[in-house]
Amino acid sequence: MKRFFNDVIIFTPKIFKDNRGFFFQSYDETLADYIKEDFIQDNHSYSHKNVIRGLHYQWDRPMGKLVRVVRGSAIDYFVDIRKDSPTYGQSASIRLSTENNKIIWLPAGFAHGFLSLEDHTTVLYKCTAYYNKDGESGINPFDKNNSSIEFFTSDSVGGNTSVPNSSKCSLYPSRFNSSFTPFLNSI
Repeated sequence: MKRFFNDVIIFTPKIFKDNRGFFFQSYDETLADYIKEDFIQDNHSYSHKNVIRGLHYQWDRPMGKLVRVVRGSAIDYFVDIRKDSPTYGQSASIRLSTENNKIIWLPAGFAHGFLSLEDHTTVLYKCTAYYNKDGESGINPFDKNNSSIEFFTSDSVGGNTSVPNSSKCSLYPSRFNSSFTPFLNSI
């Protein structure tokens, strides 16, 4: 288990492999003890290579998310947009894949998105609130006035193609510029 910003938790489940394949528990009471939230909706996202989804956030019934990749791989990005947080405006990212089987817990109050690194990338996430189109917005990842997040290109992670208008990303937490206001941006 690894933590970012005190509240974001990365879990790596124990994998049981044999000649038939593998098995692991993606959610159980051990994770529930750390998360302490009820999940009421499961989401399933399928993306082609180099698709960016997000960065989404909710202001009406903010949503915590337990995210994992079940096919392919993605760089998962998250930004603390909780106004009273000591890490407000900071961002980080982690690679999620079928190879590493990492699971990330993002509590309510984080903007979230990902870049798919392969065709057929499939992301599953458990949510603590129902989707509400009237209570959600996003941070445009290509608007350089919004943040210091720069998305990986496939070249930077071992592929041969790149995402237009993007550049290499630092995996270390970064700080938004002083003009950042998440509730004024919508995609």
